[in-house]
Amino acid sequence: MRYRLWRVAVFLAALVPPSLWVYQAWIFDLGPDPGKTLVDRLGLGALWLLLITLGMTPLQKLTGWGGWIAVRRQLGLWCFAYVVFHISAYAVFLLGLDLGQLAKDLSKRPYIIVGALAFFMLLVLAVTSNRYSIRKLGRRWKQLHRLVYLILGLALLHMLWVVRADMAEWAGYAIAGSALFALRLPVISRRLKRPVPGPAEKMTKRFQ
Repeated sequence: MRYRLWRVAVFLAALVPPSLWVYQAWIFDLGPDPGKTLVDRLGLGALWLLLITLGMTPLQKLTGWGGWIAVRRQLGLWCFAYVVFHISAYAVFLLGLDLGQLAKDLSKRPYIIVGALAFFMLLVLAVTSNRYSIRKLGRRWKQLHRLVYLILGLALLHMLWVVRADMAEWAGYAIAGSALFALRLPVISRRLKRPVPGPAEKMTKRFQ
């Protein structure tokens, strides 16, 4: 497997934050409401990973290094894992596993519905992020995985409702997401430097 050390480094880097946050929650080092803090950090971490995942293709085009694409699928799956952790923490710490409370939250906080839509779309992408699905779906696989931009929009809308008091932070993520989307537009994508691929880069095209 090519880029083995790079893949391992990315895996460990993605594993560290949730492990640290869970430990901090365990020792009551996340402030007066550790459950909510943990939920918020996991959600923000998922958004970070989604943006980083979307940045892999532009980075590959700009640098010509196939390692960016080699870890794109792993980063996407880590994004999904963070979302699962985010939802699990919400269910345990904020709902107390009370489905009745969930019904009340849905009526008071519509951003939960938006987040749920993004989660189910991300679930579809995670389930089809394998070579079998790529072969089975063919061209439709790329069309399906363009849902990632709709997922990003829903995630930003979800965050907008949550952090209404801090628009500056939200605007930063919205600008980053808009820039990444713009880089995928054909008129801009064609202008990105695209070095002639060597043997290593050709081998990574199966991940694209």
